[in-house]
Amino acid sequence: MIGRSPDELSLEERLAFSNRFVALEIYTPATTPLRKIEAIGDTAEECIRQLVERGLDPLQYEFVLLPPPYPG
Repeated sequence: MIGRSPDELSLEERLAFSNRFVALEIYTPATTPLRKIEAIGDTAEECIRQLVERGLDPLQYEFVLLPPPYPG
């Protein structure tokens, strides 16, 4: 999942990781990042820990719940 866009996830992956936090780089005109998952966890704090372990600055990321593939 790390390095992939949430839009590229299969139905099975989306169901398996629904309602978990993902870290996505914050969009700015200067960076125009690809919307790829850099961390995934049960809490935003877990995502922050993963980013720090990889030497990434958590302040450059937003933490959002990955929604299920369909309302339910």
